[in-house]
Amino acid sequence: MVGRITLLIICFFSCFSTAQAELSENKKALIMELFPSATVIEEKLADFPVYPVYQLQELLGYAYESIDLSRLQGFAGQPISMLVGMDNRGRFTGVKVLNHHEPVFLHGLGEEPLFDFVNQYKGQSLREQIIINTSNTGRPKRTSDGNMVYFDGVSKATVSVLIINDTLLSSALKVARSKLAGFVQTAQTRAKPDFFERLSWQQLVERGYIGHWKLSRDAIESEFGRPLADYPQGFEGTDDSPFTELFFGYINAPMVGRNLLGDQGYQKLMAYIDPGAQVMLVLSGGAFPHISESFIPGSNPERLSLSQNGLAVEMRDLNLSGQGLKLQAAGMPDLVAHNFFRMGGSAGFSPGADATLNVHIELARNHLVRDSIIMDVPVRFNTDLFETVEPAPSFMDEREPIWIGLWKQRWWQIAILLTALTVLTVFFARQKTLSRHPKRVHRFRWGFLFFTLFYIGFFAQGQLSVVNIYTLFLAIWDGFSLNVFLLDPIIFILWVYTFISLFIWGRGLFCGWLCPFGALQEMAAWLGEKLRLRQIKVPERWHRRLILIKYPILIGLLGTAFYSLALAEKLVEVEPFKTSITLLFVRHWPFVVYAVGLLVIGMFINKFYCRYLCPLGAGLAIIGRLRLFNWLDRVELCGTPCQHCKNACGINAIRKDGRIDYDECIQCLECVVILNDDEQCVDKRLQNKKHQRQAYILATDAGNS
Repeated sequence: MVGRITLLIICFFSCFSTAQAELSENKKALIMELFPSATVIEEKLADFPVYPVYQLQELLGYAYESIDLSRLQGFAGQPISMLVGMDNRGRFTGVKVLNHHEPVFLHGLGEEPLFDFVNQYKGQSLREQIIINTSNTGRPKRTSDGNMVYFDGVSKATVSVLIINDTLLSSALKVARSKLAGFVQTAQTRAKPDFFERLSWQQLVERGYIGHWKLSRDAIESEFGRPLADYPQGFEGTDDSPFTELFFGYINAPMVGRNLLGDQGYQKLMAYIDPGAQVMLVLSGGAFPHISESFIPGSNPERLSLSQNGLAVEMRDLNLSGQGLKLQAAGMPDLVAHNFFRMGGSAGFSPGADATLNVHIELARNHLVRDSIIMDVPVRFNTDLFETVEPAPSFMDEREPIWIGLWKQRWWQIAILLTALTVLTVFFARQKTLSRHPKRVHRFRWGFLFFTLFYIGFFAQGQLSVVNIYTLFLAIWDGFSLNVFLLDPIIFILWVYTFISLFIWGRGLFCGWLCPFGALQEMAAWLGEKLRLRQIKVPERWHRRLILIKYPILIGLLGTAFYSLALAEKLVEVEPFKTSITLLFVRHWPFVVYAVGLLVIGMFINKFYCRYLCPLGAGLAIIGRLRLFNWLDRVELCGTPCQHCKNACGINAIRKDGRIDYDECIQCLECVVILNDDEQCVDKRLQNKKHQRQAYILATDAGNS
């Protein structure tokens, strides 16, 4: 009997394991879409998580799930799972999105833009450098040699598409290096740290420490098959002067970096760049420099590209114009342009291995006809500069985090935001003094509200949301990583500032000054007053009950997120932020009606949504109870009997007894202005009358004497 039971248990688990290992029909159908000519799809390999795909006996390529090879977290804190097909030559046969939780695509823009974006990868090769065009500059899809490809990004979803691109390229490269011939990673090299002697420019070039390539005018005319005079650009110089001349050097090598920048300049550059960053200096002379007049510092050069071992290597300008670095090698020629480029991307870069620098030359005969060629320049430095190192097994995970590039890209937006927050902090710290000037306070407040709505909200997309709160809880639950929160610098800075301010001023600083939808509501309330719409005052007893509604909403959303993130993403539409601020009301009509309806109600009931429905405000109010100070002064007559501040408070955050309800207060400072105004504050008026009476008595006594 025991033997039979044991046999049944073994059979059960054997069947269960087989069922688990079998390729599901749904997944097989999706792989067939990636490889339409496939006849055989094998099970996932035991040694590497890919599905081999065959046409009869011929291996077509591999399909794999990105989540098995790259778990880079998306904007919602969860990885984006995709099914990817790649043929034997390292080309994508297609990409299918299996699962994601990106808020902007769920009930926002919709998933169609997401699917359109990943469809761009079909037919693209790992040997190409794929660049996401996030600036809508109208760049071509592909450069003339096919080595550099520009993909259309998705407006309002820049972070998400960059994460998808990084996930696809890093996972695909792992598959290629493991399974495809021609993609095996060469031995890694690095610069020798102690190899240095003081050399002149000519010595650096002669010994091969700096690469040199020159293209004569005769050579370019031979390549194009016509004289340069046929091109109206007007190339200055004599017949003996070069059409273009390139010099390039690996700056990380002390032999090159210290000789070109000096010891102090070299140390300054090494301290400026991130650990592990690789930098190549490219200099050019002649009529056709390596960058065009329209080149944008900090971007990828359109006239240059680099490849190594058949893979494109990203070149991105470091934009070091403000760092005070000067080239100072003895005997250095006068060159037209120079740029420091960071080398890297998914393929990485080994400085001691051979590479190819591609010079893209495009000349316009007229506004319709352009001639173009690609000149391959061998990149081979003197091997004395380098030493071989063992390739790191986790190479793909040690690349520069994607958030660093995003922060660099948005540096000026960050600078504006930090400046604004500094000004706001100074204003709040000196509110008692500044509130003595009511007109200035009102002007500053409305000016800052416009800044919050149009810059922080519409432009920089800095609307905080309850989504960020449950993303934090889920991240802590699954294993906390700060990287996912650093993906959007504006949101991150606002959250850090808001969190700190909660312990100083409470929730009001954010809700009254930094919330774009809150600013929009105040403008709607102002418009309602100007249109002389009837302003509804919610009775006190109902108001005290209604303000509690937002707390169950918050608890429900947080609890649902742990049960079903997909359901929570639907329920979070109680927030109108995505519709109004992120998507500018360009959305399906029910969402627009809801958001506009809240604003219309706000024209009759001041900040209706903030007061009664906002789960984000509820969460901030809970933490705000830990504030260290009560900034809003009260006097003895406040509430007993004076009700002036209470009647003037648009959101009814002052109780009848004069106490400030900090859980509801938005720190508009109106009550502070009233308290410091001799004409509005009853206490001040009584004190002034008392002083006037005493002065009159003293004056009368003095006259009688």
